Amino acid sequence: MFHKNAAPRLPKVARRLNWKLIAWGLGVLLRANAELRAGSILVPNGSFESPATFFVSLNLDSWQRTPQPDGWNTNSSGDWTTLTGLFKNTAPGNSDHIDNCDGDQAMWLFATPEAGLFQDYDSMDWNDAVPTHAFDARFEVGRAYQLTVGVLVGGLASGGGISPGARVSLGVYYRDALSNRVTVAATTVTNSPTIFSNSTHFIDFSVSVPSVKTGDAWVDQHIGLLLLSTVSADLQGGYWDLDNVRLTSTLAATLQNAYLTNGQFHFMLSSEPGVAFELLSSTNLAAPMADWSRLVTLTNTTGTTPLVDTNPNFDQRFYRVRQLP
Repeated sequence: MFHKNAAPRLPKVARRLNWKLIAWGLGVLLRANAELRAGSILVPNGSFESPATFFVSLNLDSWQRTPQPDGWNTNSSGDWTTLTGLFKNTAPGNSDHIDNCDGDQAMWLFATPEAGLFQDYDSMDWNDAVPTHAFDARFEVGRAYQLTVGVLVGGLASGGGISPGARVSLGVYYRDALSNRVTVAATTVTNSPTIFSNSTHFIDFSVSVPSVKTGDAWVDQHIGLLLLSTVSADLQGGYWDLDNVRLTSTLAATLQNAYLTNGQFHFMLSSEPGVAFELLSSTNLAAPMADWSRLVTLTNTTGTTPLVDTNPNFDQRFYRVRQLP
C-alpha cells in the first residue's frame, strides 16, 4: 500500500493525490494455480526408494523416526522401530498392487500415537552417526511453500485397515534455538470410507505455507517435514501407506516501486517467470471482483515487468493482479 505521505520525493501532483498501490488477496488468488508454476525442492528419499528392498525394510534413508514415547512398553507393544518402514510394491496384476506408486517402493506408518518420520537439516537416519545436512532448504522471504504427500489406508482388502476417524498429520516446521520443532503449517488427514475406498491408489493431500514475511520467526530457518500419526489411543491399530513426498516453492506476486511522473503511474510486477496475469483496477477497494476494470493482460516473462497506468485521473485508485490459467 502506497500513500501520498509515504513518498515525499514524488512530484507535487503526486502528493496532492491519494495514490495507493495494492496487491491485495494475492495469496488466495495465486494458490489455486501454484502447483502448476511452482519450483520443486529436492526432498532426499522423498519416494522412499532407498535402501532398495525385495520385500520390506525397517531402515529408511534420510528420514529419522520420532522418539519413542515415555511409557512405551516394548514387551507388550513391540519394538518402536517396527511402526515405520518401507516396502516394495507388488507387481502389476496383483490384487494389492498400488497403481500410482511413485517408483517401486513406499512406506508404512502404523496408526499409533506419536509414530512418525521427520526430516530437516539436522536429522539423522538409521545409518548416520552425524547429520548429513542433505536437506538444506530454507524459508525465504516472499516465497510460499506447499508440501504434498500421497496417502492411502493400508490393509483394507484383508480387513486390517485403520479405524474410521484415525488421523495422520502432514506438517512443515522449523527448529527454534533449543532445537524444538515448531510447526509453521500442518494438515490433518482423517480416515473415512468415503475418501479411502481402496488400498491400491494413493490420494494426494497438501499443506500450504503462505508467503513468508520479513517478521516471521521462520525466516531463513531450515525447513523441516513431519509425517506423524495423531490417532487417539482408542482408535489406534492398522497402518497408513505414504509415498511421493513433494515440496514446492512459489514466488508470491507483488506490485511495488510505485511512482508518478508526467501524469503516468508506474510500478513493477514481480513473480515467478513465465506466469500470465491480468492487471485490474478500481476506485473502491471493497468492490466485487466483477466490478474491477481490466487494464491489461500480460505474461511476466522474466519475473519482473514494469507496468504503467497512462490515465490515472482519479483521487484514488487500487490495483491488483490475478494469475491467469
